[in-house]
Amino acid sequence: MKIKGFSLGHFLSSSPITYVSGKSLLLPHSSLPSLSFFRHFGSKSVSNCNSREKMKLGLGNFRNLDDALCLYDDMSRTRPLPSVKLFTQLLSRVVNLKEYSAAIHLFEDICCNLGISVDAYTMTIAMNCYCLSNRVDYGALVCGLCNLSRWGEAKMLLKMMIDHKIYPNVITFSSLVDALCKEGLVDEAEDVVRIMKQKNVNPNVVSYNSLMDGYCLQGRMNEARNVFDSMASKNVAPDIWSYSILINGYCKKKKIDDAMRMFREMPRKGVKPDVATYTTVLQGLFLGGRCSKALEIFEEMQAVGLKPNFYTYCNMLDGLCGNGQVERALLLLDELEHKEGEHLHIAYYSIVMDGLIEAKKLDLARAIFSDLASKGLEANVVPYTIMIKGCCQNGLLEEAKDLLRKMEQASVLPDRITYNCIVQGNLKGGKYEDAAKLFEEMDAKGFSLDASTFELLLGLLGTTEQNPTILKMIQKLAPNALKQDS
Repeated sequence: MKIKGFSLGHFLSSSPITYVSGKSLLLPHSSLPSLSFFRHFGSKSVSNCNSREKMKLGLGNFRNLDDALCLYDDMSRTRPLPSVKLFTQLLSRVVNLKEYSAAIHLFEDICCNLGISVDAYTMTIAMNCYCLSNRVDYGALVCGLCNLSRWGEAKMLLKMMIDHKIYPNVITFSSLVDALCKEGLVDEAEDVVRIMKQKNVNPNVVSYNSLMDGYCLQGRMNEARNVFDSMASKNVAPDIWSYSILINGYCKKKKIDDAMRMFREMPRKGVKPDVATYTTVLQGLFLGGRCSKALEIFEEMQAVGLKPNFYTYCNMLDGLCGNGQVERALLLLDELEHKEGEHLHIAYYSIVMDGLIEAKKLDLARAIFSDLASKGLEANVVPYTIMIKGCCQNGLLEEAKDLLRKMEQASVLPDRITYNCIVQGNLKGGKYEDAAKLFEEMDAKGFSLDASTFELLLGLLGTTEQNPTILKMIQKLAPNALKQDS
C-alpha cells in the first residue's frame, strides 16, 4: 500500500525468520525460575516473614536460607530496585551458606525477572555456583538473556562458561547466534560460530539459519550464500527455513532470478516448498514487476495442493495493485468473497481501496468502503485513513473532515498518520486556518507532524510569507516534529 506510514508490513511480520518459519529459536523468559520456584529451598515461607523480622535482617546478619529469601523478597519489592552491588552481596552470602542451587535460582531471577543488568563479579559468583553444584542448565539463562535482547550479558556469561571449561551445547550457542543476528551484530555471531567449531560443538541447521538470516537482514547476500553453501561441506542439510530465508533475502534485494533458482532447487534437493515459501516468492516477483510470473506461481501453489493463507492473499492484492493491475485485484477480491469457507479480512479491502485511490478511482474505493458493514466488517483506522487520503488528494476536504468525525463517532480513533494526511490535504488546498485547527487537535492528542508534512510547511513558508498562520504553526509545532523524526 502506498500511503505513507502504512505498508503491507502493517499486516505481515517484518522478520523473515519469524514470518517464514513461524518459529522462535529462543526460550521465553517466563520459563525461567521465579522467586516462587526457589522458595522451596527454605522451610519457612517468605510470605510469613513479617515487616519487623525483615527490618532486623541485613546483608551481614542473616543466619540461614530462610532469612536470605526473606531479605531477597523485600529487596525485590523495593522501588526503585536496589543496586546490582547489593544483590551481588546477597548472592555472596547465600554462597557462603553453601546453598549453591538457591544462589543460582536467585541469580536467574535477578537477571530475567527483575531485569537487573549484572556485572562480571555477579556472573563469576553464578558461574562458581554452577560448577560447585554440578549444574548444566545454565543454557536456559543464556537463552533467557537473549530473549530479553540482553546479548551483551549473554555473551559475557558464555565467555565465563568457556573460561570455566563449561562448554555450552548447540542450543545455547544457537540462541546467542540468533540474538546477535537480530541485533545486527552478524560479525560477532560469526565469531560465536567460530568458537563453536573450536570447541567441537558442531553448528546445526538452526545456527546456520540464524546466521544466514542475519546476513540477509543486512542485505549481505554473498555472505548469506556462502553460509548456505558451507552447510553441505559440514554435512548439515538445508531445511525449508534455510531456503526460505535465502529466497526472502534475494527478493528483498530484487535479485529475483537468484530467488527463483533457489526456489526451483528445493524439490530437487527433497525439500518441499510450503505456503510461506510460495508467498515469499510471490512477494519478490511483484517487487520485481513480474506480475504474469506471480500469477503463474499463484496457480501452481494451488495446483500442488497448497491453500493460500491470509498473508498470501495480502501479497497478491498488494502486488497486483502496486503494479497497476487493480482490475485483476478486484477480480481476486470478488473470488475471495465467493470462496466457500474463506474468512474475509478488513486488510483485503484496505489494500484494494488504496490501490483504487492510487489508480484515480476514488468512486470505486468509496463504494467498497460503504459496503464494508454489509459484509459484516468493521472499518478500523486503516480504511478510514485511506479514504481520508483519497478525499484530500481529490480536493474533497469537507468530505475528508466528515470522515474524520465519523470515525471518532464510531469509536475508531485517528492516529498520527490520519492527522498528517488531512493536515497535508488542507495545506495543499490552501485551507491554512483549517490546517491550523487540525494541528491543534492532533497536538492535544499527543500526535506530531511527520517529516513530509513539516517539509510541506517549510515550502509554504517560502511562498506565503505574509500568511501568519503558516509561521505560527511552524513556531508552535516544528520543535515537536523535529524531535519525533530525529
